[in-house]
Amino acid sequence: MIQKPADTEQKIASIIAERWSGKAFDANRPVSDDTITALCEAALWAPSCYGDAPWRYVICNKYQDENAWQKTLESLAEGNQLWAVNAPLLIVTTSVTTFTHNNSENRWNGYDTGAASLNMCLQATAAGLMSHQMGGFDGQKLRNALQIPATVEIWSVIAIGYPAAADSLTAEELQQEQKARQRRPLAAHFFNSIWQEN
Repeated sequence: MIQKPADTEQKIASIIAERWSGKAFDANRPVSDDTITALCEAALWAPSCYGDAPWRYVICNKYQDENAWQKTLESLAEGNQLWAVNAPLLIVTTSVTTFTHNNSENRWNGYDTGAASLNMCLQATAAGLMSHQMGGFDGQKLRNALQIPATVEIWSVIAIGYPAAADSLTAEELQQEQKARQRRPLAAHFFNSIWQEN
């Protein structure tokens, strides 16, 4: 298994440092129902405005409903399909756009759903899984295939599964997976007191 902990200026929680978006999934290893439930529980306990939890996830498990999984795979951009084909779980991230308590617009629904998705990905890391969130997909194709209502926002598809052993990868795949992780400097994203152009 390839590990790529983030190289940070200051020490951060290991669960955050160890989470990364790999592409080499073990196609022959399913994710147990208990583990999937834990992923969902982790998402459920994310913070949200009014505690409304606007997120809704459609879980497409290759080992339980290959048809739904295949339709989801086919909705991905071609480049994503090349590697996501090995992920046993393709989870479609959506949200309702109104509050349940008063049916008014929830303009924080995307923000809250992002928090829930990160919780899910961190739980995946804690369980020895790998997660990779994708924005490259055909939303209308997904909507039709999975019967997602027109009033619901579709945000991402998350591939989740166990990482493939390094010796199962081609030389090109291994080189891609071993590339160093990079981020811009902290000063490019975090400002003291006032906005600063960099």
